[in-house]
Amino acid sequence: MAYGPPPSPGRGQQPGRQPQQAPWQQPGNAWQQPRQQPGAAWQQPQQGGRTAQMPGHYGPVSHDDRTWSLMAYVGQFLVGAVAPAIVFFGKPGSPFVRRHAAQGLNMGIAAITVWFVFGPLSLLVDFFIWVPLLFTAAVMFFLVYAGRAANRGEFRRVPAVVAWPILK
Repeated sequence: MAYGPPPSPGRGQQPGRQPQQAPWQQPGNAWQQPRQQPGAAWQQPQQGGRTAQMPGHYGPVSHDDRTWSLMAYVGQFLVGAVAPAIVFFGKPGSPFVRRHAAQGLNMGIAAITVWFVFGPLSLLVDFFIWVPLLFTAAVMFFLVYAGRAANRGEFRRVPAVVAWPILK
């Protein structure tokens, strides 16, 4: 099965001589089968052979968009809400990245707010220290949860209790 014309010889190669290929690059090998696009599992066939995509999915996602959206979540472990803010304003052209960055920024704003409210209250009543600690644990769990989905080219909605719907 040929995917296109053979490559033209480069500088220093003879026209009739093909470069040596590794065994996994040989024609007909399973390694060369076309890969399924991420998100193709979301597509469902309709009448007439056309496909419909699930709402909230933006089609094929580039590796650059995956990386940017993953950094909206992973960066929070290092610099807090600054990382998703950089992604949100640094890559506004991609709706996929913008959606992930908005969700990450909403989680960061919620965590900062909970710490600013319950941190001083915990000085008065010792029990209140558990609220920001448990909330931070939930935020970290959902950062990993949403980050894994972003790396696969998907979107997973975080519950509104953890990611307050401030930015869209």
